Amino acid sequence: MRYVTESETMHLRDTLARLDEAHRTEEWTQTMVQRKREEAEFHDWTHDLDTENPEELPGWEKEHPNMKFYAATVEAAQHREAWIARHAPGHIFVDYACGRGTLGLMAARAGAALSIGIDVSPLSVQTARRRAAQQGLEGNTCFLVTDCENTGFPDNSVDRVIAAGCLHHLDLSYALPELRRILKPGGRIYAIEALAHNPAIQLYRRMTPHLRTAFEVEHIVSLRDLQFARYFFDMQNVRYFHLFSIATTPLRKTRWFGGALRVANAIDRIVLKIPPISYMAWSVSFELVKKEAS
Repeated sequence: MRYVTESETMHLRDTLARLDEAHRTEEWTQTMVQRKREEAEFHDWTHDLDTENPEELPGWEKEHPNMKFYAATVEAAQHREAWIARHAPGHIFVDYACGRGTLGLMAARAGAALSIGIDVSPLSVQTARRRAAQQGLEGNTCFLVTDCENTGFPDNSVDRVIAAGCLHHLDLSYALPELRRILKPGGRIYAIEALAHNPAIQLYRRMTPHLRTAFEVEHIVSLRDLQFARYFFDMQNVRYFHLFSIATTPLRKTRWFGGALRVANAIDRIVLKIPPISYMAWSVSFELVKKEAS
C-alpha cells in the first residue's frame, strides 16, 4: 500500500477538526442513544486527568479489581504492540475507541503519518491530547470526540485501525460496516477482544456488574460475532490468548510470578491452538482486511 502524502494528511486533519468541533456540543451529545451516553459517562469515570498511571493511585485495585488479571496479559500486549510497530509507519492510523490514547500514541512514535484517536468519552479524548502534548507528539496525532458507529470520516480515508477491547462496547451491525466504509481498499484492522465462551470468566463478569456497563456484559465477543465480521472483511491471523496464564494472577506480587507466567504462556501457546479448548481463552486477536478494488 502506498504511503500517504502530506497534503492528504493535512486535508484529513482539517476535516477531523471541524468534526470534533461539531461533536463538542450539548446538542450532539443529546442525539446519541442512551447506551452511548452511558458508555461515555462510564469511561469518563474510569479515567483520571491528574496522573499518567491511574492504576498506581491508592485504592485503584480495590475500585477496579479486574485490573489485577491484566498482569498476566503480557503475551497479548506484546503481540498487539508488534502489530502497531509493523503497520503504523507512513500510514493514516486509527486508534478506535482510543480511551486515554495509549495505542494511538504508540503508533505516532512508530512513525504513523497521522495517528487518529476517537472516543465517545470527552474526558478520554482530553487525557489523550494532554499526553500527546507531554510526549511531543502533537505533530502527527489527532484525538477527537466522535461516535465509533458513525465516525463522520470520509469514505476510504484510513489505512490501519486498531480496535483493542472495544468491539464489545459497540453494536457490530453498525460498527463493522462503518469500519469497512472508512478503510481504504487493502487496509487492515487489528482487533483484540475478550471472548465469551469460558463459563468461569463469564460468571465473574456477571458477578461484577459495577465494573462494566449493562450493554458490555451482554456483548462480549463470541464465535458468532467473528463469523459476522467475515461478511464485511477477509479475516486473517486468528490467535487465542490466556487460559492457564490467568491462574498465575495470585502470584503477581511475588518473585515466582515471572517464571510461572512464562511456563503458563508456553502451555497456552500449545493448547490454545486446539479447538474447542481455544474457545475457553480469555481473549482472541484477529485481522480484518478490506479487499482491494477489482
